[in-house]
Amino acid sequence: MSHYLSPAQVKGFTSLNALSAQQYEALRPQLVIQPFLAGQIVVGAAQSMQVLCFLVSGDLFYQPAQGSELYIEAGSTESQHALPADTAQPYTLIAATDCAVVLLERERLASFMTWQQALQDVLLELEAEGEDIEWLSILLSNPLFSRVPAINIRQMLQRLNSLELAQGAKVLTQGEQGDRCYFLRSGSAQVTQTLAGEEQVLANLSEGACFGEEALLSDSPRNASVTLLADSQVLYLERADFLELLKAPITQEVTFAQAGPLLARGAQWLDVRRLDEYERGHAAQALHMPLDLLRLKARMLDKDTVYLCYCDNAKRSQSAVFLLTQLGFQAFALRGGVNVLSQIPQEAFLSEEGSGYLLRAGGCLVRSD
Repeated sequence: MSHYLSPAQVKGFTSLNALSAQQYEALRPQLVIQPFLAGQIVVGAAQSMQVLCFLVSGDLFYQPAQGSELYIEAGSTESQHALPADTAQPYTLIAATDCAVVLLERERLASFMTWQQALQDVLLELEAEGEDIEWLSILLSNPLFSRVPAINIRQMLQRLNSLELAQGAKVLTQGEQGDRCYFLRSGSAQVTQTLAGEEQVLANLSEGACFGEEALLSDSPRNASVTLLADSQVLYLERADFLELLKAPITQEVTFAQAGPLLARGAQWLDVRRLDEYERGHAAQALHMPLDLLRLKARMLDKDTVYLCYCDNAKRSQSAVFLLTQLGFQAFALRGGVNVLSQIPQEAFLSEEGSGYLLRAGGCLVRSD
């Protein structure tokens, strides 16, 4: 029987503790705790750039392709992060003692983190507009929406349509072709399936539930029926809208080499990662404005300054550039993020540690520690 990283254990890892309950459930099949005996290879060089390792118990040897070997103990400060952190070169992880780890796809976790931070930014904006944040938090935490680029969250909400339906209304009928998915804004519903002439109840749905989502991802007929158990408000998203929103808008990017001349002309690095990532190493004099707070803090920025946004893999920085451009700023994303830099340029780039810099009146940068 497989054992999974529990919600309590997830909270102990900095890279995972921002996951919502719904994201945890979506990611749970990958959170399998895997045992290794002392001396076994946990992560080989061939797969090292595609996976992240979380050390649950025991000790590991981290052996980079270049540089010194590190000994990492479970419970140490270093083990609270994904292993290894911010590397641009292949590496090997070997069990120094009997140990247990969780291995995650790097890209999948990055997508979840980007979505979560962008979601918080949108919720802050919508709260200021008087929207029902509690309901929207439930709606947007649905794993279906995590497939949509974070840049498109606001537009996705605008594409939702609303229906007021009476108790007994059949929203989905088994066997029919599906072209939309639904969300229960209020009320309740029952999911049934007919097999060999017998109807079986599969589930009861309450506020916030999503159903019919398979129709957005395939052209297969409905495999169940959904009937309302009470007068309900139902939201729906057309398949065509969903497929359109899967495409991320084009944002302006620069390579690391192209950033140099811009910096010489007064451009400013903008680090949009989480605080723990920033404090472990950031670009010289880089301002820290995490994606989830960027809209709130953007009023501190100067519209005459060009901002160069960066994160680990460019997903968050692309969202940041899209947002800043909407707000009237000039901004570029570092193409590929810092993960595409070779080891020495990456270490030189993320050379400063600590809490970094603050903006003062007149655009003056002040060291905050």
